[in-house]
Amino acid sequence: MLFDTHTHLNAVQFDEDVPETVQKAAEHDVTRMAVVGFDTETIDKSLALSQQYDHIYSIVGWHPTESHSYTDAVEEKLYHQLQLPKIVAMGEMGLDYHWPDSTKEEQFEAFRRQIRIAKELKLPVSIHNREATEDVYKILKEEHIEDIGGIMHSFGESIDWMERFLDLGMHISLSGVVTFKNAPEVREVAKAVPFDKLLIETDAPYLAPVPFRGKRNEPAYVKYVAEEVAKQRGISYEEVGHQTMINANRLFGLDA
Repeated sequence: MLFDTHTHLNAVQFDEDVPETVQKAAEHDVTRMAVVGFDTETIDKSLALSQQYDHIYSIVGWHPTESHSYTDAVEEKLYHQLQLPKIVAMGEMGLDYHWPDSTKEEQFEAFRRQIRIAKELKLPVSIHNREATEDVYKILKEEHIEDIGGIMHSFGESIDWMERFLDLGMHISLSGVVTFKNAPEVREVAKAVPFDKLLIETDAPYLAPVPFRGKRNEPAYVKYVAEEVAKQRGISYEEVGHQTMINANRLFGLDA
């Protein structure tokens, strides 16, 4: 019933209890999830998990903080991995001005190159944006992202920015941040986003929703995201689960 469209079950925080975490998610209505790989090690783990579990899919790409290590060899390997079974999108890619690991120039180049690969392979993209909204929007617009669309992962901007990204053909994905007391803008987005453009995610093990804030997040907790979105929209939890599942399946090209 629920599709966690962005989780890092491949992170070291889950090394000891992947089977238990998957089972717990199933008990909390999570019937599909997309595990995101963003460097060599996490991509390999994502691909392995999607082969091990029928209901797990892979999103693979190169994280903006890793842009300094984005080489021709990395790109060639990514190009082939993106054509493997159960790949549903490319990412997470984008810009991150919070961490100083890669220069803006390195990030711009890696971001644009990945978008062009995704367009060639006709895959949607999953976008990481941290403190770089204007430049993310500029690059997506210049690269004509509307040709393939994608996801603004863990969206945390204003309704105005939401509308601008929607105009580029993007989906808006809400994470546990929607439950945070200090995130009123995100709750306004939860009310305003067109229902057919809404997705939900955990970004586990990060951004655990209330009542687990500060603890390890996990795919099971996407249920709390769905419940908060339902509360904000004045509809049932089941409606949110049903529609976001339809939206994710359509974007990812999956059967119901």
